[in-house]
Parts: sequence; structure tokens; C-alpha cells
Amino acid sequence: MPIPKKLFPGKIAYIMSRFPKLTETFILHEILALEKNNVAVEVFPLLREHQKTSHPEALRLTQSAHFLPFISLPIFAANWFFFSRNPKAYLYVLAEIIKGTFGSVNFFVGAIGIFPKSVRFAYEMQTLGITHIHAHFCTHPAVAALIAHRLTGIPFSFTAHGSDLHVERRMLAEKVNAAAFVVTVSDFNKAVIVNECGKIVHEKVHVIHCGVDVTQLPTKSNWSLEGSLSILSVASFEEVKGHKFLVEACRILAHQGIQFRCHFVGEGPLFQAIVNQVSELGLKDMFHFHGGLARDEVIKLLADADVFVLASVPTKQGKREGIPVSLMEAMGSGVPVVASNLSGIPELVQHKVSGLLVSPQDSVSLANALENYYQSEELREEIGRSGKQQVVEQFDLEKNAIKLIELF
Repeated sequence: MPIPKKLFPGKIAYIMSRFPKLTETFILHEILALEKNNVAVEVFPLLREHQKTSHPEALRLTQSAHFLPFISLPIFAANWFFFSRNPKAYLYVLAEIIKGTFGSVNFFVGAIGIFPKSVRFAYEMQTLGITHIHAHFCTHPAVAALIAHRLTGIPFSFTAHGSDLHVERRMLAEKVNAAAFVVTVSDFNKAVIVNECGKIVHEKVHVIHCGVDVTQLPTKSNWSLEGSLSILSVASFEEVKGHKFLVEACRILAHQGIQFRCHFVGEGPLFQAIVNQVSELGLKDMFHFHGGLARDEVIKLLADADVFVLASVPTKQGKREGIPVSLMEAMGSGVPVVASNLSGIPELVQHKVSGLLVSPQDSVSLANALENYYQSEELREEIGRSGKQQVVEQFDLEKNAIKLIELF
């Protein structure tokens, strides 16, 4: 049931790293779900994302978003406003950010770079009557929220996802302690936060899964194959997504004489390396690289897919998945999935119940899982139906948005 607007007379400010980002539709859809429940949201991105493809739903929010350069006269004026009004508070938060991020070149430079505009954010939030600030990702967006909170007193919270939590945890305790509450997408992540910050924060950290709107997804009703196995993977071409292990698994399938077509959707730094790997293995005719696609085009591919794969791996830098929304969308469509037994993924994919789990970096096991799906229509149907039920019950966008609204 929608929550009456009278319970939310104020406004929520959303801070994220980049907007509108094709691979972060979970933020876009969460904002839209809040608006559907009569919560007013203002968007404050740290950077404007320029990309060839974007989701149509993001257009309105992009037009009203508070995009700022790193420095400008209004930014200078806002910094002077807070400094002149309370120099002690201004210098305290600046010192806190310098001290807290020192030792990490990326985190330190980024934090200092966004400090002036974060102060301007604080000024605009105060002017707009923002009553709560929520940041997505516990790195620079949460730092920006902390700065605005220190200068204005507006309460804030943040959502920790995957690599933002697992790679760099500088200032995590300071941000958790200052926040009104903390959200994370998995029990696995909550345990990491509590272990880092102490048991005292256990009740402050809430697990709210990202969700999907199943009514906007295709409904699979036919699990029979049309000659070959149609494999789909939607993921940025980054090491953490494990594309090369899926390609190797496909080489094994080809060697066994199993007919398949593999569709890759996404862009990223490893795109050409994966294209080269496919070519070197002589599999070009079996792969289709779609690049970045808008959501409606991804939905068409989901409707035609026989199996969805996400071969996630932990990286040497410590990157790990949270619970990937692309897996939720596949399962919500009734498409059987194969995923890595890693971080929060088993909280979505129950092995041999709502999907098949394999060890990270294990191409042989991945190929075996795909072969099992290829050989059994009954397995594809059973897993597909169970996966959809799992998403409907625990990963529904509307239900989880209301949980977040209750915390606000």
C-alpha cells in the first residue's frame, strides 16, 4: 500500500557517484519507487555521466538533477557562507575528511576534489528544505553526505553495495557512527560492517535488498530449446564480473559438441580483451557483443534467453559483488541462472532451488552447470519458476522501497 504523503512533508536528497549511469539502474528505480509512494526526491550526483545509451526513465531526473562543476562562483560563495558563519565547524569537517582519507591516493584526491561542491550541496539542500540525505555507495557519496550533515545538521544515511565496501573502508566507522542509519544489500555485507565498526552498530545497520519490478519484466512460459542454448550475461566488462571464465566455459561446451549462442551486454575496460579471447578460441560465430543497451532492449534479450550467467570473481584489489540486480531481473523473468557462490549472491540464488551456484573462477563447474540446463527442460522450468518466486517474495522493488521509507 502506498504511504500517504502527509507522513512525508519534507524532501529526500539522493547523492550518488554518477548519474544517469546505465549500470546503476537500481538507484534510478529506487528513486522512482519512492516517488511512486509520494516521497519527494532531489538528485545530487557527484559527476554527470555522459554515455551513448541511457534509460528513458532517467531523462526527467537528469533535467532536474543538481549537477555542479568542481569549482565555480556559487560553490565559492557557499564555502564562504559556511566558513564565515561558523569557521570552527567548517574547518573541523575539512580536517576530518583530510585525516580520514589520508593514505589512499584515490580516496584522498577524490574526497578533496568533491569537498567544495559538497559544501554547495549542503547550501542548496538547506535552501530546498531537505529533511534527510541518502547516499548510494559508502565511498565518496557517503563522504559528501557526511560533509552536508556536519554543516547543516540534516540527518543522513547511506547504502553499501559491493566493491565500495570491500575495497576501501577508510572512514567507514566515522560515517556509520554519524549516520542516522545504514543500509546494505546483504547479510554478508552487514557482517563486514559490524566486524569493522563493532557490535555497537549492529542495530543501526539494516539489510534491504535492491529490488526489481517483476511486472515490468517478461514472463517466461516456454522452457524448451530451439536447437541451441541461448546464454545471456549482462554485466560491465570488469574483472569482478568474470567474463573470461564464462568464455572458457563456453569453449568447453563447444568441445563437447553442445550447441549454444552467448550474448554479452555491457561496456567496460575489459571489453576488447574479451572480444580477443573469443576470437583466439575460434568462437566468434557463437558470441554476440551488444554493447550497452537500454532496459527495454535487455528485456527483449531476457525473453529469448534460455539461461542467464554471471561468473563473478573476487579481485586482487578486493572487489566483490553485492547482490547483482541483473541476476534479480533474470530470475524475476523466469530465466534459470548460473552464478558464483560469492559474497551476498547465495542470499538470492539458492543452489539447486532458485539457480545453480558454482565456485568463482571454476570454468569447468560453470560448463557443467550449463550442460545440465542444456540436457534438461525439466530443470530449466523448475529452476526458472522457483527463481521468479524467490524474487517476488524477497526482492520486490515496491516492498523494499517501503522498508526504506519507513527508515526515512
